[in-house]
Amino acid sequence: MAVSAGKLVIFDCDGVLVDSEPVSISVLVNAMRDIGADIDEVGAYERFLGRSLKAVTDCLHDEFGLAVGDAFLERIRTDLYARFRSELKPISGIAETLDALRLRRCVASSSQLERIRLSLTVTGLIDRLEPHIFSAQMVTRGKPAPDLFLHAAAEMQTAPSDCIVIEDSPAGIQAARAAGMTVFAFTGGSHTVQPAYRQQLAALAPDATFDAMTDLLHLVDRYGK
Repeated sequence: MAVSAGKLVIFDCDGVLVDSEPVSISVLVNAMRDIGADIDEVGAYERFLGRSLKAVTDCLHDEFGLAVGDAFLERIRTDLYARFRSELKPISGIAETLDALRLRRCVASSSQLERIRLSLTVTGLIDRLEPHIFSAQMVTRGKPAPDLFLHAAAEMQTAPSDCIVIEDSPAGIQAARAAGMTVFAFTGGSHTVQPAYRQQLAALAPDATFDAMTDLLHLVDRYGK
């Protein structure tokens, strides 16, 4: 692999670029409850934050003995996209941060590519990040496995040691660590008020933790030499 000079910043999408986690969890909880899987929002955050829909179908099978098909997944997609179009907001300060960031950047998200693009479009961020958008659909194993981040680095022709990952979830931080990358934990999303959330992130020892997206530029200056 030919490796480009300089650092690469890899952004997760949900909870880092867009403030989507509360909407996503609400849709999941309602859909699961309607088929007899009663999980509250705290339990849903613990099980699904930063993970792909496969984690949901695995949970339904393993914990509730429920096998769901395309109709269930389509219901989630339809409800979620409708709410995104009316409710989704960008993380405060992210547009200005992307505009000021002098390093190469890409997106690597557990979400489906269609959902990532919708999220970035309705929040006005898509032009700042396309075409370098990578989805868990592109790899065999999702987060917390390192596959997605390694795929993004390879596509961007960058060594893992030259990558800085911006994540909000325990699964994402584990994935970045397993990939051999620097990882910053962003704790400025609406979902970070969940019980024990910050303690879970701290236990994974990210290289830095920050609450305001505008602080990212200073962190990148420190670690991006």
